[in-house]
Amino acid sequence: MTSKQRAMLRSMANTIDTILYIGKDGIVPGTLSGADAALEARELIKGCVQPECPLTAREALDALSEALGAEGVQCIGRRFVLYRPSKENPRIVLP
Repeated sequence: MTSKQRAMLRSMANTIDTILYIGKDGIVPGTLSGADAALEARELIKGCVQPECPLTAREALDALSEALGAEGVQCIGRRFVLYRPSKENPRIVLP
């Protein structure tokens, strides 16, 4: 992913709401299935690591990216952004 593509995705993520929360149990199978379904539907999702979570936001982003085949776009504080193009209905066109 180029820096221009990453910048475009970061600007798009600025206006979306956080839909993925990682709590005290860390990344569980339910979290993975929910994130997978959200990525297929939306292509770009924002997540948050709760304060009691044993993982940092960077660790959670890396683990989710690897498990889901997604691209980590941004990680600031406890929030992170993931991108994966939809297999059936791609909507985001990268430059």
